Amino acid sequence: MEIRKVFLTESEIPRQWYNLLADIKLNPPLGPDGKPVTPDMLAPVFPMNLIEQEVSSERWIDIPEDVLKVLNIWRPSPLIRALSLEAYLDTPARIYYKNESVSPPGSHKPNTAVPQAYYNKVFGIKKITTETGAGQWGSALAFACSQFGIECKVFMVRVSFKQKPYRKSMMETWGAKCVASPSSETKAGQDILATHPDTPGSLGIAISEAIEAAVTDTSGQTRYSLGSVLNHVLLHQTIIGLEAKKQMEKVGEYPDIILGCAGGGSNFAGISFPFVYDKINGKDIDIYPVEPAACPTLTRAPFVYDHGDTARYTPLLPMHSLGHAFVPPPVHAGGLRYHGMAPMVSQLVAEGIIEPKAVSQLDAYAAGVVFARTEGIIPAPETNHVISSVIAEALKAKEEGKEKVILFNFSGHGLIDLVGYDKYFSKELTNFALSEKEIKAAEKVFENFPKPELLKSR
Repeated sequence: MEIRKVFLTESEIPRQWYNLLADIKLNPPLGPDGKPVTPDMLAPVFPMNLIEQEVSSERWIDIPEDVLKVLNIWRPSPLIRALSLEAYLDTPARIYYKNESVSPPGSHKPNTAVPQAYYNKVFGIKKITTETGAGQWGSALAFACSQFGIECKVFMVRVSFKQKPYRKSMMETWGAKCVASPSSETKAGQDILATHPDTPGSLGIAISEAIEAAVTDTSGQTRYSLGSVLNHVLLHQTIIGLEAKKQMEKVGEYPDIILGCAGGGSNFAGISFPFVYDKINGKDIDIYPVEPAACPTLTRAPFVYDHGDTARYTPLLPMHSLGHAFVPPPVHAGGLRYHGMAPMVSQLVAEGIIEPKAVSQLDAYAAGVVFARTEGIIPAPETNHVISSVIAEALKAKEEGKEKVILFNFSGHGLIDLVGYDKYFSKELTNFALSEKEIKAAEKVFENFPKPELLKSR
């Protein structure tokens, strides 16, 4: 019998995170004056212990024991050989996926939510505010805060708040408060509602609200937490790829192709960055972030300096961006509806180390149904995007007659997202495609911002 599942023992869980900043060059975040942001300028938003990780150039950073104890609830996660999918596709490719849906909230997000809650706790913070798109991040932070006894408030993008009501129920079960964004609770939300009362919302707007709620708390005991994009977030997610490396070694495999869906960049970074290190050091490997065609940040947007939020509370970040005022179409993959991309992921694209791909909503759901009917697990709408590209790569291997090894990150299950599947089967879902005119109009917001240097890490 062929091996389907590859496990690590609890004693084999990685005890350090891999920091890609040790091996690439990155443009600095800039303040309103166009000068690099210093760590103390971020102190009202994040605790200093996380700021230190954000700017660290150490290659390996120790995972605290108290963090490992909580991660140990579900980690190490299994690596699974997709034997049934391979047979269905009749491909010579060997397909493996890291199953991150086994966490309590059902996604990869707790890998950073847990350490962020921990570092806030030891810094003396009592309350954390955040945003969430599809609700995966919000539910993950609610879970993490419940483990460390911290209050949690989540601003959830309005369209997802309506599409995915049970995400709100999950957050409340773990003790968090969840409100639809834009809301009337912040100036940023009030301003948006005054001009666009029917807006579906966006992650950029929700980020503005969460940051404002944190920095205006006069007690000084509230901080903001982000589930993607920033360096320390991507750092925490590398436990995925580090585990996968160990698991593939156990079965004598090494991937030819690595893929992950990409919205802000966290789960893609988690699976890929430990292998990016290998590629930088000479390994021949193809690495693909896969995004929605309705929000083509990496595939069609420029590499620029832009704000991470709509109200421009964040520093200017060097990233691929559709513009901080951009409101993506209401696709069901809410976790991928973000105007920008993580600076580290953007830098890798700018250097040609990784190659982005885009998938339409209908193709994504079609792939998700194939996966559910072969492998048995119903994927999240976000995860469907990477599965679509995995199937394409497996069929390409079949056409070429090559035995390729494909590894991808199964970022979350879709059991809270069945409304999207209902709409897919009833043919209510459509594809969204942005015209060049729409993209150019969205990009105007950063025309007068500084331009990042085209740095080379190799």
